[in-house]
Amino acid sequence: MLGLLVLVIASLGLGLLGARLRGRSLENPRRVLTASLLASAASLAAGGLLALTAGSAAAAEAGATLGAGAGMGFIGAAVSTGLACLGAGIAVAVVGAAALGIIGEKPEMLGTTLIYLGLAEGIAIYGVIVALLILGKI
Repeated sequence: MLGLLVLVIASLGLGLLGARLRGRSLENPRRVLTASLLASAASLAAGGLLALTAGSAAAAEAGATLGAGAGMGFIGAAVSTGLACLGAGIAVAVVGAAALGIIGEKPEMLGTTLIYLGLAEGIAIYGVIVALLILGKI
């Protein structure tokens, strides 16, 4: 419960920071992005660690058969899906921008660009498949 509270507070803090910076021009936007990514990673690590320790203590009290190994499996499944979706989003952004540029010059290339966009979106499906394989082993 405490881990979830840490994640909610960190998310609200980053959301408020984003709302405060909206519409402003920044001298160094990379520094702000790096700081927010580091804060997100730190809050995720702290929340995950608190959730793991609380989950293993609750499992030990209840005498459950699922232990820290199952918790790590759930985290692995979530990370594989999340990173695959993040990579797919980046790929679709780059391929989509290039596809729009080429379609503006050569409209007959629409079918080819749709194939490339489908290949870029396939990255997310690989992450889901890996997550299902991990969950199947728990």
